[in-house]
Amino acid sequence: MQIGIDSFVASIKDPVSGKAIAPVDRIQNLLEEIERADQVGVDSFGVGEHHRKEFLDSAPAIILAAAAARTKNIRLNSAVTVLSADDPVRVFQNFATIDLISKGRVEIVAGRGSFTEAFPLFGLELEDYDSLFEEKLHLLLQIRKQTNITWSGMHRAPLTGQGIYPRPVQEQLPIWIGVGGSPESFVRAGALGLPLMVAIIGGEPRRFKPLIDLYREAGRRAGHPADQLKVGLHCPGFVGDTTQQAADDFFPGFAEMFTTIGRERGFPPTTRAAFDAQRGSTGAFFIGDPETVAKKMLSVSEALGGISRISLQMTNIMLSHEKMLHGIELLGEKVAPIVRAASVK
Repeated sequence: MQIGIDSFVASIKDPVSGKAIAPVDRIQNLLEEIERADQVGVDSFGVGEHHRKEFLDSAPAIILAAAAARTKNIRLNSAVTVLSADDPVRVFQNFATIDLISKGRVEIVAGRGSFTEAFPLFGLELEDYDSLFEEKLHLLLQIRKQTNITWSGMHRAPLTGQGIYPRPVQEQLPIWIGVGGSPESFVRAGALGLPLMVAIIGGEPRRFKPLIDLYREAGRRAGHPADQLKVGLHCPGFVGDTTQQAADDFFPGFAEMFTTIGRERGFPPTTRAAFDAQRGSTGAFFIGDPETVAKKMLSVSEALGGISRISLQMTNIMLSHEKMLHGIELLGEKVAPIVRAASVK
């Protein structure tokens, strides 16, 4: 099992003064965090895409390109690329270029995103939510397969044999499908034989077993080999020296961020009791000391029939850069070796 980190590059408040950290400093801190993750053996780092004031990740490909030039081994991915609101040609060109910079370490996680701001921003209709994604995904897969494209659809000008350049280092640029809880999304990913990244931000991960089984069965029926049908999880997480410290450090920023987002959607404020329940043995949060987090990763993987990657969403708007770096070090130097040792038994 691979161990990863995802970041939404949220604006951070200084935990002492309460003032927002300047965007230029926030981006530099993020690049240092990715570099540290590479140095301590974390397998992957993903950068999200949002078009909101609270986040600095509206151009994730540029951030990943900067990270590619500063790292050597870590795989770099989107988390997710909002494909519905983008041009598949440009998405492929951007990530193929990052693949060249990184010498073959980039991946795309394509999804529809959990916010809708990108639709009006780019002149798209929200009523086309499903058809935009399906059409653009198929075009992206065709571009990955061949250089010269002849294609027509509803939402983009046709292609009449043009070549799409550059081509990546990797023979086949990895494309994952990022999903929430829609059965149709699981079936589509399975039928296409694409690896699946499941966002679980609450509840019990084991409840996703029927959907993951649906994905694997759709893949089997489509003739895809079992080892091609990889499943990853994207869940909130953080590692501290002790479980109590990890929880106490992570809760304030987590609660403020999710209470703000939840208010827009009519959800109640995030409470410490609810947070603590989610970091329990059956909840969706991987928050604790290294042994606790590693043990939970292995138990969740077993419950879901084998997981290829768990990426911890470590974005926290009130956590200091120093504590984030330490959490990354614990994840790479303490958690990952435990998980890897158990995985090869």
